[in-house]
Amino acid sequence: MTRTRRHLLGGLLFALAALIATPTIAEDTVTFMTAGDGNAFLPYGQGVAKYLAAKGLHIDVKKSGGSNDNLTAVDASPMTIGTAFMASAYDAINGTGFAAGHKHENLRALFPMYETSFQITALRTSGLKSLADLDGKKVGVGPARGPAEGFFRAAADVAHIKPIIVNGDPAALSQQVLNGEIDALWQGAVVPIPSLVEVANHADAVVFGLSDADVAAVLAKLPALSATTIPAGTYKGQTGEIKSFSAWNFVVANKDLPADVAYAITKAVLSADDPTSEIYPTASATRASNIGKAILPIHPGAMRFYREAGVAGTLKIPSGPDVKLPN
Repeated sequence: MTRTRRHLLGGLLFALAALIATPTIAEDTVTFMTAGDGNAFLPYGQGVAKYLAAKGLHIDVKKSGGSNDNLTAVDASPMTIGTAFMASAYDAINGTGFAAGHKHENLRALFPMYETSFQITALRTSGLKSLADLDGKKVGVGPARGPAEGFFRAAADVAHIKPIIVNGDPAALSQQVLNGEIDALWQGAVVPIPSLVEVANHADAVVFGLSDADVAAVLAKLPALSATTIPAGTYKGQTGEIKSFSAWNFVVANKDLPADVAYAITKAVLSADDPTSEIYPTASATRASNIGKAILPIHPGAMRFYREAGVAGTLKIPSGPDVKLPN
């Protein structure tokens, strides 16, 4: 064999070895469930997909009804991943709440997104400024049977009020508030919540939360949540703090998503130098150090990255949904 042929063969073998060592995702093989228009999940998911595409990893973003739809779809499909609110994931893996009677045992965490809290907006002329004021009022709560509706019903229950529930995409509901078709909009997302910002930026509006007593009562009912405070000035015209409750969001996968695919996605996303500019402005908490906020078992492929990154610590991969709430 001539020296030239030996060099050519050596180059081909090196290239083949590199391809084998670097996991790839065939275009449209992995479906990424997000949410509907006006929900923060959708642009975040689109940002992740665009970032991954630049790294040669192609996933197909799909709109959905949000966390509950995503958790059910991911549980049923090895090649589906999705954005999910951890309080909804708590219900999914325990077979409670929206998942009553059906434990979603195939769910695994890939990487952290950001923390979600819940607030309410209404036009100032309505005079609404507390949860108690919403008794008998038309309140938009997002997609039917979604997490926002479930947590609003819990809040309404502890406040002993009976509002009129209105479902729809957050973007459409914010317009209905502006048009006077509904009285208020309740939503949960990374702060500031896009649909509430839309109302506050286009009308003289108020944004408010819950009383300390109501927050405490909701937390007693829903152990996956925690208390949170939104600083004054977060929204246009907001002069005081807002008290509410919150939980983390994660991108989740089916336990049977190929380990090399889970590893490739997790490593790529969490290796961004500045996730707020490279992925999406709300992705500041999309960091490996926040993996401990998950209440789901961690996918083995993702765990490989966390071990390499030195943040796995005492985290273990349970054989099933052994829920451990974050501190």
